[in-house]
Amino acid sequence: MNHGCTYSERIDRRDQGVSLVEYLTQRYTHSSGADWRARIQAGRVLVEGRPGDPEAILQHGQTVSWVRPPWEEPPVPLCYAVLFEDADLVAVAKPSGLPTMPNGGYLEHCLLSRVRQRYPEATPAHRLGRGTSGVVLFARTPLAMRGLAALWRDHRAEKVYRALVTGHPTLDAFTVATPIGPVAHGRLGTVHAASAAGKASTSHVRVLARRAEGSLVEVRIETGRPHQIRIHMAACGHPLVGDPLY
Repeated sequence: MNHGCTYSERIDRRDQGVSLVEYLTQRYTHSSGADWRARIQAGRVLVEGRPGDPEAILQHGQTVSWVRPPWEEPPVPLCYAVLFEDADLVAVAKPSGLPTMPNGGYLEHCLLSRVRQRYPEATPAHRLGRGTSGVVLFARTPLAMRGLAALWRDHRAEKVYRALVTGHPTLDAFTVATPIGPVAHGRLGTVHAASAAGKASTSHVRVLARRAEGSLVEVRIETGRPHQIRIHMAACGHPLVGDPLY
């Protein structure tokens, strides 16, 4: 069991004028209106720090907080390795299966929580997908964070990945520039995928080895769209081996 958490947000102008239970039901569709009403009546939803009323009309600028009680998180690999550290930075090796950030059913079973047990001041400069293993950089000071953000913004930090893909690409080296954006999905609602209306995305692919079960490729990305490598390799006909979605 984790220690639970509190989610807080401020009501903006487009959401004012609706009841508390209506707001929560529309914003967080993972629970029904009856579920949200029960939480409010149990005192687990606060408005301006006080227990809310399900029918209370929300006003612009108010803070709504949901106190989520402890829950048992799904098991994931919790180990990581420190590759480098100094007064400004920490570089760690994230294993496949461990989320970088709290999300969904994961709160303490994530890399950020694990790293902050040792480095309370650490802030991730980027993230890797849950199924991706690799190096994640953490800043230990605001100055270091600004410096890392500038490197990413100015494309002075190079991102290199390796992946096992299905099939054997015809070319030994090629570039994928398929735009990526949100698209409708029958079960998940919306997912990022190849989309003509999406944002410009560029991946440079080089085949390292051709094997019976697929090909080992190196991918250097100029942009950092969600699931970019998974989407681009699928778009060119060579999805990642074992990818459950793309």
